[in-house]
Amino acid sequence: MKIAIYALILPLVVVSGLVFANREIKTSKRPTPKPISAAERKAALKKWEATPDGVRFKEWEASPAGKKVYAGVAKIRKHISAFTNMEAVITSLSLPPGSRLGFGMMVRINGDDYILSFGQEKFDMNFLNYNNEFEQLHNLKVSDKIIIRSHNVSYAPKYSYPIVSGDYVEQDSKVIFKRAPRKGGC
Repeated sequence: MKIAIYALILPLVVVSGLVFANREIKTSKRPTPKPISAAERKAALKKWEATPDGVRFKEWEASPAGKKVYAGVAKIRKHISAFTNMEAVITSLSLPPGSRLGFGMMVRINGDDYILSFGQEKFDMNFLNYNNEFEQLHNLKVSDKIIIRSHNVSYAPKYSYPIVSGDYVEQDSKVIFKRAPRKGGC
């Protein structure tokens, strides 16, 4: 009986080995997208500006609210590009209603209001391990003075304030938040 089973299994192993050994490794031969030229980029922008979303965005840019947001961005542009300290005062611990920016708060920097956004909260709830990277930020109160650094400031017509991405927060010379560098990228 054992000999019969071995006699059936042995050819099966040999045949499957030959099949896998002769199989070609197929790689995707997709062409690498070539970077678009400045003229193509300009044409695509013109095309987008003609769409309803593009028209609404241009109207928002020309409105007083859009100009106010752009002025706020210009005020802190130098600090953002140099990744230097900005003094801020917390004005609200919640974001404007309907915002989809994740965890954040409202701050005042140099007399202008900004949204300080940190992204989505990630909880690692394990019986023995509780990890929330924003835990110390939840302990902040309105009127607390903090030092922030950021690599990015953005804006959207949905919000009446520039959106500062929180990369580093310090209170009373103690670091309470520092964004972890991205894995596998720049």
